[in-house]
Amino acid sequence: METLKGKQIYLRALEPEDLSFLHSIENDERIWELSNTQVPYSHYILKQYLSNSHKDIFEVKQLRLIISNYQGKALGMIDLFDFDFKNSRAGVGILVQELEDRQQGYGKEALQLLIAYSFTHLNLHQLYCNITEDNQASIELFTNQGFEMIGLKKDWIFSNKTYKNEYLFQLINK
Repeated sequence: METLKGKQIYLRALEPEDLSFLHSIENDERIWELSNTQVPYSHYILKQYLSNSHKDIFEVKQLRLIISNYQGKALGMIDLFDFDFKNSRAGVGILVQELEDRQQGYGKEALQLLIAYSFTHLNLHQLYCNITEDNQASIELFTNQGFEMIGLKKDWIFSNKTYKNEYLFQLINK
């Protein structure tokens, strides 16, 4: 699908071969805050998840895609979650796993591709995301793609023995 191909990266469906990559992300405690994860995931559970990843977004209310470079390296993931067909909206989450792969434009390109796909192929009216106030890189990424901060959820995320505020951002397809 050409709509999910960019200059540096492309977005693709999860494959059984992604088990180790998915396991390394889901069990990286440094990023549990982003996904509200509390406990590690086993290979068994993730294998079951992968076996169901082919299901339609309208059925499972989620679409998880791998961000891959053209050499075939999985760089991260981008998700649509809480897909709401009736109200024509979904949440967006993105992660580029390795520090050396960040600030290279991969996340920006992945987000641009997902926005275009969401508005043209899924006919969504709006996308939203939740970002802790200390995550400046994500705030810049989403605001540079037209997302507007529409609210602040105080003491929303408990992480490292403290509460953090979280911003709600929204992009409406005009």
